[in-house]
Amino acid sequence: MAQKKKYWSGEVTKRSFALDLEEGVFTWDNPKRIALSLKKSAEQSTRRKTTPFMSAMSMLNFYINRAGKNLNPERKKVLEEAKMELRELFKK
Repeated sequence: MAQKKKYWSGEVTKRSFALDLEEGVFTWDNPKRIALSLKKSAEQSTRRKTTPFMSAMSMLNFYINRAGKNLNPERKKVLEEAKMELRELFKK
């Protein structure tokens, strides 16, 4: 019986200690919606260790970096656009 290999990075994006993420947030097609969700999660968190902007951006970067070469170009484009939206939302 083959067991499915578990990756710690997948668990972080599902059950982050610092942020309570909406289910499937990184699979959405609307960059602004992704950014708004991350912003809301970061601002509501009482467990984050830095500013809401840094927490939200760190989680997004973490997801992009962990997906690495397995992230298709269209998905990466949406997530990169979400980073720009986050900067606008936080006026950075």
